Amino acid sequence: MKQISQNLFLYEDTCNVYVIRSGDQGILIDFGAGDVMAHLSSIGVNQVTDILMTHHHRDQAQGLDAAVKKDIRIWVPHTEQNLFHSVNEHWKAREIDNNYNMRQDRFSLLQSVSLYGTLKDYSTHHLNGIKFTILPTPGHTIGSITILAEIDGMNVAFTGDLIYAPGKVWSMSATQWSYNGGEGIALSVLSLLDLKDRDIDILLPSHGQAMIRPIEAIDLLIDRFTELMKERKQNPRLFHLKEKPYKQITPHLLQNQTSMANSYVLLSNTGKALLIDFGYDFIGGMAAGADRASRRPWLYTLNKLKEDFNVENIDVVIPTHYHDDHVAGMNILRDVEGTQVWCPINFSNILEEPKKYNLPCLWYDPIKVDKTLPLNKKIRWEEYEFTLYEQPGHTLYAVAIAFEVDGKRVLAIGDQYQGDGDEYNYVYGNEFRINDYIDSADLYKSLKPDLLISGHWDPVQVTEGYLQKIAEKGKNLEELHRDLLPLETIDFGANGFGATIEPYQSIVEAGESFSITVEIKNPFQDEHMVTGTIITPNDWQIENNKYGEKVAGNMTANFTATITVPKGVIAFRERITVDITVGNQHFGQHAEALVSIIN
Repeated sequence: MKQISQNLFLYEDTCNVYVIRSGDQGILIDFGAGDVMAHLSSIGVNQVTDILMTHHHRDQAQGLDAAVKKDIRIWVPHTEQNLFHSVNEHWKAREIDNNYNMRQDRFSLLQSVSLYGTLKDYSTHHLNGIKFTILPTPGHTIGSITILAEIDGMNVAFTGDLIYAPGKVWSMSATQWSYNGGEGIALSVLSLLDLKDRDIDILLPSHGQAMIRPIEAIDLLIDRFTELMKERKQNPRLFHLKEKPYKQITPHLLQNQTSMANSYVLLSNTGKALLIDFGYDFIGGMAAGADRASRRPWLYTLNKLKEDFNVENIDVVIPTHYHDDHVAGMNILRDVEGTQVWCPINFSNILEEPKKYNLPCLWYDPIKVDKTLPLNKKIRWEEYEFTLYEQPGHTLYAVAIAFEVDGKRVLAIGDQYQGDGDEYNYVYGNEFRINDYIDSADLYKSLKPDLLISGHWDPVQVTEGYLQKIAEKGKNLEELHRDLLPLETIDFGANGFGATIEPYQSIVEAGESFSITVEIKNPFQDEHMVTGTIITPNDWQIENNKYGEKVAGNMTANFTATITVPKGVIAFRERITVDITVGNQHFGQHAEALVSIIN
């Protein structure tokens, strides 16, 4: 056991394990193989209360099962929680054959461990009289954190594997998050620059030795990373965007240039800001995969927003639609900035209960909606008025937001179009309907905006020629779908399915009951008998498992059923379905839902 200061110690295991002593109690930063437990008495520590993990890699965590058996509280990065508590599911789902995913998420635990809590970005935790602050520092892994604390009068940063020594890192391969990518290099630079501004006295890495001249160590590593990015011609605007992440569209309307999907800022004369969309702030490329540990929002540019534009309060955020690249950062905005989430009524429930829905691009966690906004009615924020209009197309659950700023009529349209602002961006799984682009073109024509602002392209100056072009494209799109699909005889819409089950995902205790609601469509023009039969695994009990009713042409019917799962069973994503018949035509099992059973 090596002593760093009066109450701070280092044990060298499969990784560096740091011990923070408080009387006869200790807190560990990372755990390694767990051999440190046999040496704690030598420094007067009789009990470990907490273990705080900087990231999920096996050399940091392989002994954690022994800590669980001693009832030690285990805290892990919030982004990487599934790589601790749901390891079995991760290993079953991870692609291996024909693998193009270079993330080191297979350098993970082999068995799950129970957790006490997660370490959310920017959160603070008071443990054994010490305040710990969690700083997001992606680079070595997407979800890596640095843990800041004041110990024995020193400002200490436990940096995980962000930095190994002055100018060096423990692993370069860990920074490659996609096939031939270098995403972790750019994010490491951003993380190091953030850490550099934190007035740190000593850097304590997971591998390597303590660094008592942090600025020199960080600057040398940034220089070397920068040279590598230049060699690879990656992220050439990284430093420019760090200094100027926001571009003025008008004096009071800004565009974030660093995010995956554009977010916009409306500035009030009172020093408040309203955001339109807020997903992933400042990205250096996207990691392979779409699991929780591959996606991480943070608040990297907000300090520059406040500094450069005299913003005192990030007051409100309004999403244009529910997709993760537009909403992922909203929980952290609320937690850190106190920002209120105002959501249009046509998808507020998707934000609050995402597991109910079978939709793409859902964020992993519920997002609490502070205010539900009506459609087609004026709402007010500070000196501005907004009107929200239903805007199906890219997804059924979206709005266009109309407002006026600096004498310009602006329409925020999310992801309705792409490319130069006139290319289709529809996704069938988002419940696209074939006439949606006719409707959106009509909406734009009626509102006559000066500017369109969207999720993935620069603002478009609206002209009569532009409006005419998108109207013609909308009509062409509908006609092509009418030519391609048998809608005149069997109309299941562009999505092609005749039934849905809600909720799509359920978690149920063994022996307990849950309810589902089934919706079935009559795809014919005439009235027909609609029949639905619920099918579950053997030994599940179903109340009201079969439904039949006459339904008018192209209309839907709904029924509810209660299902009881067996006692003594644990299962992950068991499947249930509904088998549908309309009239004399048997369409089969047109919908599914997933049920996990826990004890």
